[in-house]
Amino acid sequence: MDFKQIKANLKKDFTGLKKVKVAILADSSTQYLAQAIRGIGYEKKLDIEIWEAEYDAIDLTISDASSELYAFKPDFTFVFLSSPKLQKKFYKNGYGSDFADDILKYYNKVAEVISSNIKTNFLVVNFPDKLDSVFGHYAGKVNGSFSYQVKKINIGLMDLAQSNAAISIIDLCGLQAMYGNAYATDTRLYISTDALFSLDFTIKVAENCVQVLEAYTGSSKKCLILDLDNTLWGGIIGDDGLENIQIGDLGVGKAFTEIQLWAKALKDRGVILAVCSKNDEINAKEPFDKHPDMVLHNDDIAVFVANWSNKHDNIRYIQSVLNIGLDSMVFIDDNAFERNMVRQFLPEVLVPELPEDPADYLPYLNSLNIFETNAYTEEDKDRTQLYKAEALRNDASRSYTSELEFLKSLDMISEVKPFDAFTIPRVAQLTQRSNQFNLRTVRYTEEDVKRITVDNNKYHTFSFTLADKYGNHGLIGVIILEKKDEQTLFVDTWIMSCRVLKRTMEQFMLNEIVQYASKHKFKQIEGEYIETRKNGMVRDHYKNLGFTTNDGRWILDVANYETKTCYITNA
Repeated sequence: MDFKQIKANLKKDFTGLKKVKVAILADSSTQYLAQAIRGIGYEKKLDIEIWEAEYDAIDLTISDASSELYAFKPDFTFVFLSSPKLQKKFYKNGYGSDFADDILKYYNKVAEVISSNIKTNFLVVNFPDKLDSVFGHYAGKVNGSFSYQVKKINIGLMDLAQSNAAISIIDLCGLQAMYGNAYATDTRLYISTDALFSLDFTIKVAENCVQVLEAYTGSSKKCLILDLDNTLWGGIIGDDGLENIQIGDLGVGKAFTEIQLWAKALKDRGVILAVCSKNDEINAKEPFDKHPDMVLHNDDIAVFVANWSNKHDNIRYIQSVLNIGLDSMVFIDDNAFERNMVRQFLPEVLVPELPEDPADYLPYLNSLNIFETNAYTEEDKDRTQLYKAEALRNDASRSYTSELEFLKSLDMISEVKPFDAFTIPRVAQLTQRSNQFNLRTVRYTEEDVKRITVDNNKYHTFSFTLADKYGNHGLIGVIILEKKDEQTLFVDTWIMSCRVLKRTMEQFMLNEIVQYASKHKFKQIEGEYIETRKNGMVRDHYKNLGFTTNDGRWILDVANYETKTCYITNA
């Protein structure tokens, strides 16, 4: 995109797009950045409403209880200090080794003051580094050099984000390193308008900001589907043979090794890996088993499809096994014909336009920042094994004459307990990423979940795990009950992982909350379904469980409830 396209988008109709409210607090001009964020948001089906504070008036804005900031109630607040003004302050005031600590205390103060007035997520922009013209190479040895202090600030911001779940970092330092200082800056534009970046780089920063907003609003990518020949290795395995494919530390093989390292790191972070290749399966799997330079192995691949069918049909099969949305999938293929076929038949799938030279594959993919995330939990490390176990379940189910007998054979067990320090990150992740089995699609940060967890007078929480003889699904269900009054429990949140559908988990969860309601003398449970583009599968959820409709809400009479049949045992 360029600014001409962005300005054209600003004039378009945003009706029906997902609304996100963003406030920008900065000590420099952010007009171009604000326009770019809103214009790019349109492309991502987001209606990003932006409120900008007065120029260089952060302290005045946050200290005024009647400020428009607090009336606006943003979902996200950008805090944007500029590197030139930071440097000016450093030199003008004669700061030394305490400068970084003072700046970090200021950020903490801003977050605390705003949080005392409104609930918001903070996106803090870090600082690009540059060669030190005062100390030169010696800057790394001098605690009082500006270069040293900038690095210390950036590390301190990461520490601050770890200690405060409401804070996330926009990595301006990384973006400027990727594109270069000459591309990122326009000194004439800065002098005339106080805009920090060139217009082209402003778009790159805005794209990154929108990607972070997408991750928070449940639009993250979850699965990477990989072609094999000339994508994961050079050459054609069926023609060239195992010994002659290009991979490893020599020549162009290095480019393919880097792609595999990238995919492996994504898998370890929780992204699902799948293979979709036009190949004989025995040939396609051979490098994963036998080639000494392969980084990826069969255990890293959740679903492996190698045949001579159309790739778009095979991707549909992969989607059916994983039971995730097509719009959460990314397909990587060196062949332009195959890419275009998938785009035509599966427009929801993201298909990057790979460069012709394999040496450019990874730099290009890194520049896209496809797999932005706002959460990482211990369960993410085991995600591939969870889906491989699910494939085993699917295979086993075919040997039973009835679904009932199959469910009984699984020996399913669930641990049910309130949220705690260990489950809070995963609960927040589920609220932010779950789109299909999500009755109200209310997004909560870790800080929100912590607040709900300790407020026993208003809420009661349930987390559900599920395990069977094939493996452990981990934490797969979340229910938050709000105590509306002495008689009524309102289902604020009901989320379940789609990979445990048709396991009678919904019935098990309802049995548990009715048991809680009965024990604490609540007379009814009230549910609500708020329709989105993606949660149509649960439109009849309450109806199917025996709730009756009443003025747009669903009501269950606790006294007359009959325990639902399910095949899950409480651990």
